[in-house]
Amino acid sequence: MRVALIAPPFLPVPPQKYGGTELFIAQLAEGLQSAGVDVVVYTISQSTVGVETRWFYKDAQWPIKGEVFDNLKDMNHASWAVRDASNDCDIIHLHNVPSLMFTRYVREPFVYTVHHVHEEPISAIYANFPDVEFVTISDFQRRQEKMARIRTIHHGVDMKQYTFKQKKQDYFVFLGRIAPIKGTHLAIEVAKKAGVPLKIAGEVQPMFRDYFDSMVKPQVDGKFIEFVGPVDLAAKNELLANARAMLFPIQWNEPFGLVMIEAMACGTPVLALPGGSVEEVVRDGISGFVCNSVEDMTNRALHSLPKIQPQTVRDYVCQYFSLERMVADYHALYKEIAGAATPLRVARSGTAVRGLSVRRS
Repeated sequence: MRVALIAPPFLPVPPQKYGGTELFIAQLAEGLQSAGVDVVVYTISQSTVGVETRWFYKDAQWPIKGEVFDNLKDMNHASWAVRDASNDCDIIHLHNVPSLMFTRYVREPFVYTVHHVHEEPISAIYANFPDVEFVTISDFQRRQEKMARIRTIHHGVDMKQYTFKQKKQDYFVFLGRIAPIKGTHLAIEVAKKAGVPLKIAGEVQPMFRDYFDSMVKPQVDGKFIEFVGPVDLAAKNELLANARAMLFPIQWNEPFGLVMIEAMACGTPVLALPGGSVEEVVRDGISGFVCNSVEDMTNRALHSLPKIQPQTVRDYVCQYFSLERMVADYHALYKEIAGAATPLRVARSGTAVRGLSVRRS
């Protein structure tokens, strides 16, 4: 079986720093290849994922401006990728909305993973594609949608990429975009009330610069409240593995929250506020706590957190959120819809398309 994974054309796969969707695609691609699936990822040329890659655009562009030219770039990449993948792939797995528009023109079975929060106008578009197999990344997300074919497959992570440490240092960590919906200012409040230092890691996008300057930066002293900035995988491991807990005071309905299982893979429990997928990911008393308020989070940090064992946290992720489980779920879906479609074709070797580069690992 040959499977195409079509990523957006704005960040490398895997990402150098920010990029949850691109990290997911990289781990899924390499996990599928390890399971014996022939995989090609449509991305940009800077990608280093260890499978065959094809690209239309060379360089990363982040943050995107969201203007018409960026949308046209996404559509240009998507239309080329869908057409090219239809030449020699048995399943085409989409990860950007524009790709969906071009499923009308080829016969291959399509899977589409919904990575974003529910938005009614986009769901109205999805309703026009009843033959596509939609995948939501949490049951919370699935319950908001009404597509004809839809199922939940939770994210998983490659446990080998995450450092486990039994002994923790005396600090909390916040990891994510610095934005009001992520609750960075609330993480600072919890840290101060609990008397535990906080390390903040993540990027400040231009649209949230005023929030950072007014709500976060004035609190940063470089000692008790430290701003680290964007981090790569090595720095992320260092921060997460040594922290007493990761604070996740979310202020919106997060579709999944990959950083939660990254923290738990390091044996670090998560203290979260409820919303979206949080209750599906965090197991109270096992991998962390779902708290009712900032005050409850502070209380849990002081009195309940010491009862959670790092090894128990990591074991929980191994059981429910491993890469192997995620890959097995997607592989089963591919086989299911391939069996219901036309007989599988023999995959052909990659060829150059209109002078575009093709790389095999």
